[in-house]
Amino acid sequence: MTNFRNKLFALKLSMVLAFTITLFSGCYSFRDVSIPAEVKTVRINFIENKARYVNPLLSPQLTDKLRQKVISQTKLTQIQGEDAHYDISGTITDYSVTTTGIADRQVASNRLNITVQIVFKNRLDDSKNFEASITRNFDYNASLSLPQAETQLNETILRNLSDEIFNRIFSNW
Repeated sequence: MTNFRNKLFALKLSMVLAFTITLFSGCYSFRDVSIPAEVKTVRINFIENKARYVNPLLSPQLTDKLRQKVISQTKLTQIQGEDAHYDISGTITDYSVTTTGIADRQVASNRLNITVQIVFKNRLDDSKNFEASITRNFDYNASLSLPQAETQLNETILRNLSDEIFNRIFSNW
């Protein structure tokens, strides 16, 4: 009987914790944007697609999503000139599919792998310049064709990649 009560208590505790996490997960956001006061302008160049397989929509959509994120979450002014304080460019270097799951001797799930090489230049402090490779994986059911999976995953891909790029550039974590 004691074992049953312990299990029941653990189950109730798990449910309360799950509810609390769910309740508060929407309240926390990564807004720890770190931009020196003297930085006023940013130029976000078109993210080129040089992957072996090219999704023709990804480059313009990712560029636009990143620009929107910078406008909405910073006080920086976007400019097109060479004199921007921050200069951001990028290249999609990998866009490939791998098998991730097999069931009954057939492919059950696939993974879309996307890598973006980011180049960040701080024209006010060269010591802050960097290049970073950002890779994200997106799983999908193998019953879907790649174009179907791209359509289904499009918003998730754009959100995850733009968030990762933004956080790598502007956050201290």
